[in-house]
Amino acid sequence: MKRLVVLMVGALLVLAGCRSPSANSGACAAPSSEVAATAATRITHVEAPEAGRLVAAHLVQVVDVRTPEEYAKGHIAGAKLINFTGPDFAGELARLDRNQPYLVHCAGGGRSAKSLATFQQLGFKSVFNLDGGFNAWEKAGLPVAK
Repeated sequence: MKRLVVLMVGALLVLAGCRSPSANSGACAAPSSEVAATAATRITHVEAPEAGRLVAAHLVQVVDVRTPEEYAKGHIAGAKLINFTGPDFAGELARLDRNQPYLVHCAGGGRSAKSLATFQQLGFKSVFNLDGGFNAWEKAGLPVAK
C-alpha cells in the first residue's frame, strides 16, 4: 500500500510538471519560449469550398508558398507569394502581420503543411491550411487569377 502511494505521488509530480504533450510520444515537453509562442497559433485545416468562402468574404489573407513559376501559371487572386523553398522563407513570413488570419497553400498540400511549423514558431495567431492545395482549389472550380 505504501509503495502504491509513493508511485501515485511520483506520477502526479511528473504529470504536474508537464505543460504540453509532445505530438509524437505523449511525453512531457520542456517548457520554453518556443512552446509559449506556438501555443497561441490556431491552425485549421480546410477543404477548398471552405477556403473559397473565407477568401470571398475577405476573412483571410492568402499566402501561396509555391515557386514563382507555379504562381505565374495561376494563383488565388490577391495571394502573396512567399516561396517555401526560397532562401529566406521565414524572414519573408516574419514581415507579415502575425495578428491577421492567413490561408496558406501550395500545389498539393505538402509544402503548406510543412510551413505551418514556421507560422507557429513566428507566433501567428490564426492559420488555415488548404488541404489538397491549389490543385484542390482548381478542381473545386474556384476562381484562378493569371
